[in-house]
Amino acid sequence: MKDNRKILYIDMDNVLVDFESGLRKADPAELAKYPEGHQDDMPGLFALMDPMPGAIDAFHKLAEKYNTFILSTSPWNNPTAASDKQAWVKRYLGDVAEKRLILSHHKYLNKGDYLIDDRPNSHDTNLFEGDILSFGPEGKFHDWSAILSYLL
Repeated sequence: MKDNRKILYIDMDNVLVDFESGLRKADPAELAKYPEGHQDDMPGLFALMDPMPGAIDAFHKLAEKYNTFILSTSPWNNPTAASDKQAWVKRYLGDVAEKRLILSHHKYLNKGDYLIDDRPNSHDTNLFEGDILSFGPEGKFHDWSAILSYLL
């Protein structure tokens, strides 16, 4: 059966997931093996991360109104990143997000109406044909409350 709701993609790192929480929880000796800017290559890092404040509740509310997917990039040099991201989605979002995780370095190839992303100019994200909602302290939408006010 075709879902006629608008399509909404949500990025993971620094949108749904608090990336910094993983860095704080990581073993300092292990993390030190990865230079600044490449810490996301540390195996197991993505399994340590907490949700962003308000993200889980917001995801569930948005999933009621939109055909919602998680669209994230997985570091090539981290052998556990993809499986850690999948486990995170199952752990925190459960059935509502089952089989809705898309990992791609080419987000613009996905067709949809909205993309919530903290880095709208990375990985050619700016070529996404729908509306890009820039999330986070540097973006137009500073937190999940702002996103919900706009989309609901």
